[in-house]
Amino acid sequence: MNTRTTDHRTPSPSLSPAPALPDGGQLCAPYAEAVLRHAGRDWLRLNVPGHAAAPGSSLAGLFGSRITALDFPPLLDGIDLGPDTPLGRALALAAEAWGARRTWFLTNGASQGNQIASMVAPALGRTLVVQRSVHSSVIDGLVLSGLDAVFVQPSVDPEQGIAHGVTAADVAEALERTPDAAAVYIVSPSYFGAVADVRAIADTAHAAGVPLIVDEAWGSHFGFHPGLPANALSAGADLATSSTHKLAGSLTQSAMLHLAEGPFADLLEPLVDRAYRLVQSTSASALLTASLDLARRSLVTGAGATGGSIAAADRVRRAVRALGRFTVVSDGFHAFPDIVGADPLRVAIDTRAGGITGHEARRRLFRDHQIMVEVATDAAVVAVIGAGSAPDTDRFVEALHTLPSPLTTAPAGAGAGMLRLPAPGATKLSAREAFLSPALVVAAEEAVGRISADTLAAYPPGIPNVLPGEVITAEAVRFLQRTAAAPNGHVRGALDLGVTRLRVVA
Repeated sequence: MNTRTTDHRTPSPSLSPAPALPDGGQLCAPYAEAVLRHAGRDWLRLNVPGHAAAPGSSLAGLFGSRITALDFPPLLDGIDLGPDTPLGRALALAAEAWGARRTWFLTNGASQGNQIASMVAPALGRTLVVQRSVHSSVIDGLVLSGLDAVFVQPSVDPEQGIAHGVTAADVAEALERTPDAAAVYIVSPSYFGAVADVRAIADTAHAAGVPLIVDEAWGSHFGFHPGLPANALSAGADLATSSTHKLAGSLTQSAMLHLAEGPFADLLEPLVDRAYRLVQSTSASALLTASLDLARRSLVTGAGATGGSIAAADRVRRAVRALGRFTVVSDGFHAFPDIVGADPLRVAIDTRAGGITGHEARRRLFRDHQIMVEVATDAAVVAVIGAGSAPDTDRFVEALHTLPSPLTTAPAGAGAGMLRLPAPGATKLSAREAFLSPALVVAAEEAVGRISADTLAAYPPGIPNVLPGEVITAEAVRFLQRTAAAPNGHVRGALDLGVTRLRVVA
């Protein structure tokens, strides 16, 4: 067991003090307001971006002149340059809102946060104890960091073909066989809204002398309403990635990384700050950053609107149960010991119970009803309702129940043709070793039994089915090819759309 807790509390180098919070507190959006004031002045823009906010540009014609006027580069006096800047105050407000010691704004999504978290782990040990169903960006982080990994297998719903989470006992067993553990890395909530027992897992990790990192990409809204689960930091996590654009209302590609005020904070803070500077763009978007500032303010001050969103999602679930054709996936969460709660803003519907695959249901909702759902699997569709939004849920329920039943030859709920998750192949090399090794491209059937050089993930949700360094199995090839052939199916990392060729270690 790794018992180096005292080493992990080594004081960090001196860091600049956090800026004072603005007088208006959480009611302010200091960065967004500063950008707005800056845009209101009569500038002659002889700098980048090259569109120069010209009112007659094609960008202004498509998006409106307000968008291009707000599109400023970084390093501007009075915005993000100098002491006690609006950006610094916005970051401090975000840290306060999420209960963090420090928060970083990300403009390359939560994937950037996962990569940062993976890159700091080598300072803590040589092996990351990782939930096997993490997002592919965590595996990308393993490639960047060079860490070895011990994978903790999640529970899998065999009927739905979806992975959930891990238990504290699962994590404890993995730590027992990993004396050089650097950290524990889990996902909560899952893509389907399953919430793990973060408190128990954090206690287990801390008892072993390592921090807990949580990919909380889908839980950026947690903790901002009594009807929502608590966020990961409040449950003991040391570092949490928050995909703020998903359900918290910021623009696509914007996210946050939160560091807890915990036993590992002194060590982690300077490491995270250095890794952040390594992977953050030097041309971070003012529009994305401002949207993070505004999303934080909306979450903190909009509990009433968030309650309305929760009520809307509850209406969908009640209607689905009452009408009886389909079922609600989260109604079966109680059967899995790793699940202690559910995100009420995620509405996962088992469509096969109603005689249609999830992929076909998604395609028809999109084509015939102009309704977009977040994701489909063979068995289900997942709809999400953003915190504070008020969609027309009656329209969704009506459209769902007008879908045809093309699978009338199979009994309702039957597993005929079910696309089940493949079991992972054996690990032969670290992710970095495999990714950087000499490789060759072979036909998919010839790749079976060989070591993958790539990460291959059915997307969405982007959970890797094959990792660099793992042996490719025939089951995995069939799964990926069937996923690619499904409506809206896509395999991230594949060399071609049909997954007919794979890259293997030479």
